[in-house]
Amino acid sequence: MKDAIYSDLKKFFGFTEFKGLQEKVIESILSKQNTFVIMPTGGGKSLCYQLPALMQEGTAIVVSPLIALMKNQVDAIRGISNENGIAHVLNSSLNKTEVKQVKEDITNGITKLLYVAPESLTKDDYINFLNTVKVSFVAIDEAHCISEWGHDFRPEYRNLKNIIARLGDNIPVIGLTATATPKVQEDILKNLGMTDANTFKASFNRPNLYYEVRPKTSNIEGDIIRFIKQNQGKSGIIYCLSRKKVEELSQILQVNGINAIPYHAGLEPKKRAHHQDMFLMEEVDVVVATIAFGMGIDKPDVRFVIHHDIPKSLESYYQETGRAGRDGLAAEAIMYFDPADIGRVRRFFEDIEDEQRRRVEEQRFNAMASFAEAQTCRRQILLNYFSEYKRETCGNCDICLNPPTSFDGT
Repeated sequence: MKDAIYSDLKKFFGFTEFKGLQEKVIESILSKQNTFVIMPTGGGKSLCYQLPALMQEGTAIVVSPLIALMKNQVDAIRGISNENGIAHVLNSSLNKTEVKQVKEDITNGITKLLYVAPESLTKDDYINFLNTVKVSFVAIDEAHCISEWGHDFRPEYRNLKNIIARLGDNIPVIGLTATATPKVQEDILKNLGMTDANTFKASFNRPNLYYEVRPKTSNIEGDIIRFIKQNQGKSGIIYCLSRKKVEELSQILQVNGINAIPYHAGLEPKKRAHHQDMFLMEEVDVVVATIAFGMGIDKPDVRFVIHHDIPKSLESYYQETGRAGRDGLAAEAIMYFDPADIGRVRRFFEDIEDEQRRRVEEQRFNAMASFAEAQTCRRQILLNYFSEYKRETCGNCDICLNPPTSFDGT
């Protein structure tokens, strides 16, 4: 098996070596085992299911929460094959003719990867069709969406266990996530009915990332412009909590000679896809975005991620900052913080009717607020949150490099 894995890795992806746990994960999937993968953003999760899908008979179904993420991955797989039908998306954006083409390619054994939104799998027509073809395995990307304790809970993910059961007997399931506390991990395995899964957990530590929290002044736009101009020509992402702020900030940057574009869910889908492609193709340096941007974006040379506003959870912060420095080279994660923002974000939670859900969101935000106000090594706080305990300080965050004078170390 090992020779075949390395041979196909070179054939399909042009690589001669695997990263981290990839090889062991792939061996588990090829052995038809239920498999659970916790691997940080940029750790190479996609390859873990793409290579086994290409190597096996039948079609692998990849459940993914975002259309933009699916498009990105389908384009990448089509780029390594002569067959356009090797990878397809099946979702509400397709017309009848396109759906017919997808089904034909699957029936003819051409399609190795079928990307679907969980909602698509609730349609009897699709389930009945998939029952007539060979499904090699089901991969659930962003598996933390299953857990009510996760930072991106989606109710439609909760039904996946029943849907998979309708696809046939003994179909292996692969769950993958970059951000899961032990409680979320347990919830994912239970909800997918795969407590027997081979579990592979990589370190959450990204030593090449520098973490810093800066005061949010009344001239934050000027502060951000200054930072970007000091990093001229480098790729970066700026996250804002509202669409309005995304639009305002991207315009201010443009007026100040910075090659920036906005990205949020309120843009037309075609425009959104175009802006994403512009960033990937290096036609622009900076994307100003809401959290709608970034899942599955494979751009290794993002040199900085800036948070204009405090995120709603440490999971979100970890995932968003993890889009910087995927090439392993030095990158910066800068967050601008005003203590008054804590109250503003807490008001978001008042609209959550489900009391348990509201409590979970508030608990997660409290951890984020503690990180922002911390006077001890930020990396320690981040890793401890994911139960990866690190005794020594990191030497690569603002606290380690400039210890607060008021902190007495006790």
